[in-house]
Amino acid sequence: MKQKNMLTWAISAIVYLGLVIGGYSIYASLNSNNDHSDTHAAKTKGDEEKESIIEQSHNDNHTSKKSDGKDGHSDHVAHSESEVVTNVKYEKGIITIDVKDKNQNSPNLEISHEKIMHLIIVSADLEDFYHLHPEEKGNGVYTLKFDLPENSYKAFVDIKPKNLAYQVSPVGLQVGKSHSEHKENPLKVDTNLTKTINQKTVELTTTELGINKAVTLSFDTKGITPKPYLGALGHVVILDDKGENFVHVHPASEEKTLFETKFDKPGIYKVWGEFKFDGKVNSYPFVIEVK
Repeated sequence: MKQKNMLTWAISAIVYLGLVIGGYSIYASLNSNNDHSDTHAAKTKGDEEKESIIEQSHNDNHTSKKSDGKDGHSDHVAHSESEVVTNVKYEKGIITIDVKDKNQNSPNLEISHEKIMHLIIVSADLEDFYHLHPEEKGNGVYTLKFDLPENSYKAFVDIKPKNLAYQVSPVGLQVGKSHSEHKENPLKVDTNLTKTINQKTVELTTTELGINKAVTLSFDTKGITPKPYLGALGHVVILDDKGENFVHVHPASEEKTLFETKFDKPGIYKVWGEFKFDGKVNSYPFVIEVK
């Protein structure tokens, strides 16, 4: 009897031990699955955060590039070609200028030196000089009644179109019978930079005349202060000896007849300094050399 009881106890112990081991195995398996699920969830969350960061970085870079493009959208200025075309005609004492963009639309022009347009006309030999201001007639057309003597001319339309690149370039203009144009103008550099017109004397002095450097032009009006003209005490126009390169000049002072410019090529240039005395504008020509 005693032996039978011991056998029963042993079997019970083995069964109990098997149950314990089986239960632990099931628990371990479930816990492993949970850990794997948690690890997978954490990895997915991390990947999502990583992807979110990458996407945000991409968006930031894209926005930055757009912003840079927009902020630096002065590419009109960077264009080497003019986005505006000007045509000049002369017929029966009327000068007509047609201004159009590449889409044949009339661009809006800004006021520059008190005028919407400055029309510079010089004879082919650079002897005759006219500074005119045509008036707007609509649809990009500007006109002015002015009698030009028979000759071959070059016209320079000095305008400031809004948001469009523009470079002043010569437009050939023939008035009257055919005249031979000078391929090269034999300009002689002035040894004396003092000129007298209508009993008013002006002397030109300059800083060093070199290329790609700021140059100051100083006009001594010999104690007589000129009257304001085109928003300054004077106006200056410069052309190269071929009459092709129009050099922009800007007033450097509101109280003195000083002007600033820059030359990008060496050569001989003709300078016209315009000053208003006694209600009349005198144009003083000077020939200088840039080395």
